[in-house]
Amino acid sequence: MKIVYGVHGYGRGHSMRARAVLPALTSRHDVLLLAGGDAYEALSPDYPVTRIPILRFQYRRPGRISVRRTLRDNAGTLADLMLRRGAMRDVIERIRTFKADVVISDSEVFTNRAAACLRVPRISFDHFGVLVYCHLPLDAVDRLRAAGQAAVYRLLMGTPQRVVVSSFFDAAPKRPGVRVIGPVIRPEARALKPAAGDHLLAYFSIGEKEFDARVEQALRQAGVPVRIYGAPRTGSDGNLTFKPIANRPFLEDFASCRAILGTTGNQLLSEALHFGKPVLGLPIDCLEQRINAAAVERLGIGWSRRREDLSSDLIQSFLERAPRFRESLKCGARDGEREAIEAIEAFAVELTGSKGISRGSPAPGCPAPVNAPEILHTRELQEKQRDIRFRTEAAMTPHTQEAL
Repeated sequence: MKIVYGVHGYGRGHSMRARAVLPALTSRHDVLLLAGGDAYEALSPDYPVTRIPILRFQYRRPGRISVRRTLRDNAGTLADLMLRRGAMRDVIERIRTFKADVVISDSEVFTNRAAACLRVPRISFDHFGVLVYCHLPLDAVDRLRAAGQAAVYRLLMGTPQRVVVSSFFDAAPKRPGVRVIGPVIRPEARALKPAAGDHLLAYFSIGEKEFDARVEQALRQAGVPVRIYGAPRTGSDGNLTFKPIANRPFLEDFASCRAILGTTGNQLLSEALHFGKPVLGLPIDCLEQRINAAAVERLGIGWSRRREDLSSDLIQSFLERAPRFRESLKCGARDGEREAIEAIEAFAVELTGSKGISRGSPAPGCPAPVNAPEILHTRELQEKQRDIRFRTEAAMTPHTQEAL
């Protein structure tokens, strides 16, 4: 089967989920992988990836999303998306040339809308779908917020024929065609055995916005070694060790930590469950993360606190209660990777089989096929990009390279 897989590139959770299912999918199917931003950087060393634009959040102050700045800075990308021009036209043409049977989208808007334009069956595979397609225990205010965010999500993504929601907590689907699976753990994490170390692991998804003087002071005075990922610096300073984002070292520090402090993205919390690590969650200004943080407390696997309330006393109290949280973590997590592959392949067969949803002619207004120039195969494009980069670097003086 020919599968297009689009991965949203803002943050790293989407690409980590993709890394968990790509080995099985690429071994059994012909997969065209499209990603941008952080996802491109995380996936391209191991898979041929076509780079595409991404939509980015902008912040008015640490941890607070600015709707005005986000719309302003994404205006050109949104115009391409809605008017089916520029980058959107390129994605449409690539999917058309690939002759995709089905498209999988992990919150990736270009592949979702291109598939709708070409009337290729779509499978949504992400965590945000829990807000859109599942029943959640929300108060009245958050229920209204969830409805608003679900409306924006549907406006951007449309309505896929099938939905796979990966979540570290259980949720009941609202309709048929939606399947909720357990945490999806990447192979590198499954290969590691957890150990009981003495360091606290701290992770910040947008470090330049989240790691401020208050957070640094609290970690510095916590009385334990702290290994920090996502802060805008590297090196050691007292009990703090600042590390660059890197897949293997991060997982090794995760598997051997005493507990984890950080933002409350689904993928990070899924791996905390997998390794059996208590969580001190600091959700960013995002309903999805606040829902995840509430689930952390509901499951008894840690605390959720505002970043503004973080202090050394809070961290020490959390670490004192860590043994209780570990008791709740002993139940472990479901094998979401196996569930994800089964759900995706079963849905793909439903959508492309004789009794499934058949693909019709392109939707009205969908751009006509491009006759020239020829679009490069993904691997050829990646090799060409690397060749250009190597020749550019070779032409630079050492002083120029250092300046960059």
